[in-house]
Order: sequence, then structure tokens, then C-alpha cells
Amino acid sequence: MLSRGRRKTRARARRGRQGIAHKDPRAKPEAVSRPSGLAPPTPTFPQLSASVISVHAETLSGPPRERDVLSLPVLLVNRHFAPVTVATARRAFILLYGGAAHALDDGGDSHDFQAWFKLPVRHHDDPLPVVGGAVRVPRVLHLLRYDRAPRFTVRLTRKNLMIRDQFQCQYCGRRPSQRDLNLDHVVPRSRGGQESWENLVVSCRACNLKKGRRTPGEAGMNLLRAPLAPRWSTATQILLVTRRPYEEWQPFLKAG
Repeated sequence: MLSRGRRKTRARARRGRQGIAHKDPRAKPEAVSRPSGLAPPTPTFPQLSASVISVHAETLSGPPRERDVLSLPVLLVNRHFAPVTVATARRAFILLYGGAAHALDDGGDSHDFQAWFKLPVRHHDDPLPVVGGAVRVPRVLHLLRYDRAPRFTVRLTRKNLMIRDQFQCQYCGRRPSQRDLNLDHVVPRSRGGQESWENLVVSCRACNLKKGRRTPGEAGMNLLRAPLAPRWSTATQILLVTRRPYEEWQPFLKAG
């Protein structure tokens, strides 16, 4: 038999379950009574200020791309007017302002910083904005106390190999598109061939497959020319690293 306390607990639980109304999920929600004469509330949304909108617009479109005038290339020539290297306009203005170099105009006349600053900026010049106007970026800078001739070591790269072999297969002599050209080891790597100027040549796919892992003599194939390390001049090196050399450079590059 249950104790008196437990019987009272069960009775209270039974009365609570009977008093709970089971709500039908398919029933429509009851309309909420609203005092007469009041309009329904209007939903509010967060408002964006003009500054926030402009920030988002700049983020989506990205910052405006402006031409960096101080990064333009300037040709440096030594005391004997031989080409030395290509510097940025920023470095050129430092040399010009410090008196280590003079700027050369189209006619070959030399100007120090003060004289160059007074020259008018023409429509085809690259202007550098300064206080009170603009100054033209020099194309050629003459180093007054530098008389050395630089010595370059040509790097062994695919691009330089293509240029050395004139984008031509060194076995058959054809010039297909660059994507159909490969680099071939004259002495295969499996037989001790090295990665060097003397052991790498440009070849087309057909000749590369025909030669396989053999030497040219074993495959009955002859090279058009002996592969050697190129000896390019300073002017050639400058032309290789500069996309669009200026016309003012041509007299110095031809002489160099």
C-alpha cells in the first residue's frame, strides 16, 4: 500500500494534467486585440550613414590604381656615356639632387638639379608633382664620377636559353610556338649530364622524343651549333629586363 504522502503527490499530479489544455497545432493563432485608432507598428531597420556606404563602395571597387611615377625606369650611363644599369626615378632624383649625376635631355645637353627643375614639362613627359607645379622625370642620367663598365653574369634560365638559341630547335632547325619547345640535355641526366649552358639546348617535342635518353651521336642527330654560355653586352641585359625602353635610350644602348 502507498503511504499517505505519496497518495497526495499522485493526486496533485493527476489534477495538474487534467487542467492543461492540449493545443491543436493546426489551429490559427488568436488575433491580438489592438486599441482602436492606432496603426499597426512599422518595422524598423538599421540605417547606414553616408560614410559607411562610401567605405563599402571603396571596398568592393578596390583602391584606385595610380601610376607610380617614382618607380619609372631611368637609364644610368657612366662618365664615358656607356650604359651601366637601370634605376628607378626615385634613385635618379636622389643622385641628381646630391650632385652625383646630371640629367640629359633629348638633345644630349646636361643639366644639374636646379637647371632641370626649371625646365617646362611637355605633354609627352612624365611629370612628378611638387610644391608649386611639377618637374619632369629624366629618362637618362649621366654619372659624373663613375667610369666602370659593369660585368654581368647571365643566369641559366629557360628564358635566357630560349633567347640564346633564338627560339629554334637545335636539332631540326624549326621554330614552332614557344609552348611546343622543350629544353634537352645533350648528355642525359641519367648518364651524368649536368645543368649547364654547355649541356642544355632548345628542342622541339618531336626531336626530344626521338633522341630520348641517348646522346646526339647515338641517336644520329647533329646540333646546329655548339651550346656555350652567352656573352651579352650591358645593352642586351638592359633590353632583356626592360619591357619598353624609351627612345632617349637608343643612342646609348647602340654604343654599349
